[in-house]
Amino acid sequence: MAGHSKWANIQHRKGKQDAKKAKVFSKLSKEITIAAKMGGPDADMNPRLRLAVANARGQSMPKDNIERAISKGAGGDAAVYEEIRYEGFAPGGIGVIVEVSTDNRNRAAADVRAAFSKNGGNLGETGSVAFMFDQVGEVRYPAEAADETAMLEGAIEAGAQDVVSDQDGHVVTCAREDLSDVAAALEARFGEPESANMVWRPQTSVDIEGEAAASVLKLLSSLEDSDDVQNVFANFEISEEEMERLAD
Repeated sequence: MAGHSKWANIQHRKGKQDAKKAKVFSKLSKEITIAAKMGGPDADMNPRLRLAVANARGQSMPKDNIERAISKGAGGDAAVYEEIRYEGFAPGGIGVIVEVSTDNRNRAAADVRAAFSKNGGNLGETGSVAFMFDQVGEVRYPAEAADETAMLEGAIEAGAQDVVSDQDGHVVTCAREDLSDVAAALEARFGEPESANMVWRPQTSVDIEGEAAASVLKLLSSLEDSDDVQNVFANFEISEEEMERLAD
């Protein structure tokens, strides 16, 4: 979701993400708890937990918060979360995939449906959007972690499929089943990543601007505000100039 990534970067540079830090930590904690509950508290033996902890550290989540989330999951007293994928369309026919972890399916469904309907979009059937995306592993590093050549060499040796490097950082992609191994190899060489996740990468993207761009971003923000929503992906592109204008 290149357009949305640009939006996140601009918002971060303008300092508007501070108020959302608690919500980010809450979602990271939930993923850590789910991973520990499903696969145990030993990150060395639990690839999902290892990735969740790496993501939390990449977002500067305090160590105490991470340890509490692991203990909660391992202790067996955590809520039982159901993982659900919703698919729909934003204004302009933009495909949207919403990943949810919830202990209340009815609440989550109502929140997602409301976000779409209030912002000019509509929910679709399962499979109506996913065919336009590929699910891959993605590892992100800041630009200062390595130069472009070193990151490319490291990614190839780790078994990755592709690397895109620019002023905002390095994005390494790999087969979904290789994510844990690739992330571990990169961490051994470059240190902890900013994030390491399964993502839905669009096969093609739609260029949008003006009112359509504003509507799409409003919908995505509404979805991300839901406590049940863990990740949102969409197949759009917005120019840097348009992003700067919308961020003002």
